[in-house]
Amino acid sequence: MRPVDTLMEEHRVIEQVLNCLDRMADCCDAGAPLDLESAASAIDFFRVFADRCHHGKEEDLLFPLMEQKGFSREQGPTGVMLEEHERGRRHVRGMADALKELSLGDLAGKILFVEHARAFVRLLREHINKEDHCLFPMANQALSEVDQDQLARSFSKVEHEDMGPGTHEKYLQLANQLADRFGVAKATFASGGSCGSCGHHAQTDL
Repeated sequence: MRPVDTLMEEHRVIEQVLNCLDRMADCCDAGAPLDLESAASAIDFFRVFADRCHHGKEEDLLFPLMEQKGFSREQGPTGVMLEEHERGRRHVRGMADALKELSLGDLAGKILFVEHARAFVRLLREHINKEDHCLFPMANQALSEVDQDQLARSFSKVEHEDMGPGTHEKYLQLANQLADRFGVAKATFASGGSCGSCGHHAQTDL
């Protein structure tokens, strides 16, 4: 499996948790209190799995390699993706700040959470679509087989060594727990039921 296939499978898991976040916002809009435990779990997932692991592999490994092949950071697709990563981080910080307000009894935090959650879901869904259908095909065309093999090994190192043993699997399990809680379909993978190189087998509810 090529490195961008690993990233695309991680996208499916990220979308799964985005769907859960959407359900949380729907519940709030319907007048229910925010599920603080689930919201905190989603924020943790987006910070560690989506940002530190997934975006980290893109920013530290894939994007620099693409730029070595001639893609411009200033005027090319990697620069756009980096800017969207930063926008996403701001929305995640906004959701975390909203939870702090709610924990202190400020009910305005619920409105703030929903605003950032909705904006984050829209941003990430559009971002994932751009990467899956534009950026990643460009990467596959530009990278040699040697490049692909080296990148795959680097991705595996991030998952198994840099993130710590079991971390990748832990957050895949968290994504499935949230899906169960909110009645969201779980990700399925073209590679036969596992996400990336971690070997975690997802349930196939789609």
